[in-house]
Amino acid sequence: MGDYEQVRTHMVDNQLRTNDVTDLRVLDAMESVPRERFVPTPKRCIAYSDQDIVVASGETSRYLMKPHVFGKLVQLAAVKPGEVVLCVGCGTGYSVAVFAQLAGSVVGIESDPQIAAAASELLVELGIENAAVIEGDLAKGGASEGPYDVIFVDGAVEVLPASLTAQLKDGGRLVVVRGLGGAGQAELYVRSGDAVSGRFAFNASAHLLPGFERPKEFVF
Repeated sequence: MGDYEQVRTHMVDNQLRTNDVTDLRVLDAMESVPRERFVPTPKRCIAYSDQDIVVASGETSRYLMKPHVFGKLVQLAAVKPGEVVLCVGCGTGYSVAVFAQLAGSVVGIESDPQIAAAASELLVELGIENAAVIEGDLAKGGASEGPYDVIFVDGAVEVLPASLTAQLKDGGRLVVVRGLGGAGQAELYVRSGDAVSGRFAFNASAHLLPGFERPKEFVF
């Protein structure tokens, strides 16, 4: 455990701080959550490396984002104590665990029932009491538990459905990576009354979440 704590500190110092993650609450949260617990045991040795890590494969693939990309996205969300957060496509629950250190309560939604169950068990094992993972359609979000101050999309999208932005409170923020590969960019959406506006934040890459693909166009 001591070795993981040391590597976790190195991750914060060498991957987050050097990539403009300066919010002390975000740095503290990522230094306190045992990232290695959210990856398969054979991959724990690379849990803190600067790469996306497959945490579930098969019909449903889920990834942990590169630490510095994830950290910058969390910082962009600007979560305040007491706020309610939704993590879409939370996989094994790492994003839920980090946001649980920052917010009042967190809901993670995962479409794969086995992954959702494993994430729920892990949160209990870690004693995280202000967060839960539910099973559901990622693109539909978690309207029954909303509205939310922050919605975090834990992966890339080609299309951002209005069903998600509709679940934001007035003043609520949604953080997402739109686009794939080198064309990906982090975006911040903010609800003001009935209007939702978005802006570019920084270049970023993440793996596509299922259900957020661009519809195929008919070609004559």
